[in-house]
Amino acid sequence: MRSVRARAALGATLVVAVALVAAGAAVLLVLRQNLIDQTDLQAEVAAREVASQIALDVPPDRLELPDEEERPVQVVAEDGRVVAVSDQLEAVSGTSSTEVRARPLPPAGDGDDEDDDPARGEVSTDEPGFTSGRATVDGDSADYRFAAVRVTAGDRRTYTVHAGAPLTTEQDAVDTVRDAMLVGLPVLLVVVGSVTWLVTRRALRPVEGIRREMAAITASEDLSRRVPEPASRDEVARLARTTNETLAALEASVERQRRFVADASHELRSPIASLRTQLEVGAAHPGLLDVPGAVEDTVRLQQLAADLLLLARLDAGERPGRTRFDVAEMVRETAAARPGGRVPVEVDAPDGTEAEGSRSQLARVVGNLLDNAQRHAEHLVRLSVGPVRGGGVAVVVEDDGDGVPPGERERIFERFVRLDDARSRDEGGAGLGLAIARDVARRHGGALTVADSPLGGARFELRLPAGRRGAAPHGG
Repeated sequence: MRSVRARAALGATLVVAVALVAAGAAVLLVLRQNLIDQTDLQAEVAAREVASQIALDVPPDRLELPDEEERPVQVVAEDGRVVAVSDQLEAVSGTSSTEVRARPLPPAGDGDDEDDDPARGEVSTDEPGFTSGRATVDGDSADYRFAAVRVTAGDRRTYTVHAGAPLTTEQDAVDTVRDAMLVGLPVLLVVVGSVTWLVTRRALRPVEGIRREMAAITASEDLSRRVPEPASRDEVARLARTTNETLAALEASVERQRRFVADASHELRSPIASLRTQLEVGAAHPGLLDVPGAVEDTVRLQQLAADLLLLARLDAGERPGRTRFDVAEMVRETAAARPGGRVPVEVDAPDGTEAEGSRSQLARVVGNLLDNAQRHAEHLVRLSVGPVRGGGVAVVVEDDGDGVPPGERERIFERFVRLDDARSRDEGGAGLGLAIARDVARRHGGALTVADSPLGGARFELRLPAGRRGAAPHGG
């Protein structure tokens, strides 16, 4: 059963059916017990009326037994002899005797207490006994409840009075209620199943709309479309909103990917075209081959390919290493490994500052920041390392150049963005260094920000969380 509506309707119907069957059985049991209790009370009243006569020394053959055919009475002596019975009682079971003919008792014998005052009889105050049986009264057989009451006559003889009350009323009532339930239960289950089907269908109608729209988006590959959002505030509305948020994020991701591919193609085209031109000229006129220029273009291609590969790895969710290393040592090595530029770099990196992550990736970040600073500085670039308040390490790169305008301080971290477009591409780079630096910083749990420097130019600050004591030392 693949339909949610069908499963919901069937499940609700089954639950209601089980509940109704259990409730119906309980109602029938309670009703039957209440009616049996009423029948027992009627039988007890009839038995005590006869027992009261015996207690008043009315002889068994002169007892006034109930006239109703529905109240059969049987009086049994201690020896099991039936001494009194209703006139129309033809057969009985469930009492202490199955006899339906009365037999007289022998006369009481004379004793030494013949001059004593006759004793007074007494009806037992104990709870009467109740039994179920059948009796045939005037040709009609039926089920009865019998009450047994013990009584002592004035002559000290003890009798047991059995009086019955029919169970016909109880059986008819239980049968009527049971038949009504058997008829009403299927009808009620049909109603429950139908209502559940309709309610579920209406509740899932927005889901079907979402499904159709998602199918259309998949077929058209148009990520700008959105699924309809219901006006309600239920789970379906939240599902629609989450789906639209996912579509928006997917559209933005695809757009970034397309823009990235287009920008990468554009950036690659220039050095490749320049290198091809130099090689073609060299092939035709070997004396005019610009070997240094060809090497420089090849290096630019190599650096751009490395940047693109690192960005692809970052976009794929690659996690940095979890090794602990000395940040100051890494900074000094990175600065010392750089070729001499037109602007010197002052390094202030005391030992004792540790961070955790990929040493090679963070060295790449420092290198990109130094490239950017040397490109824009006039006379000086300063590189410093130190602890920050609250724990962690800060790597600061400052220059005395023109700085970054406040309105452009977030834009410079976008990919392929250069604020120095007036410069040649050879001097300005591809615009990937700062984007890579911020991505790496964030994946290490840190941050990269830019502000004004006391030197007059830009101040880039890389903040990293402190290394854990349990992390593996060094590595990358």
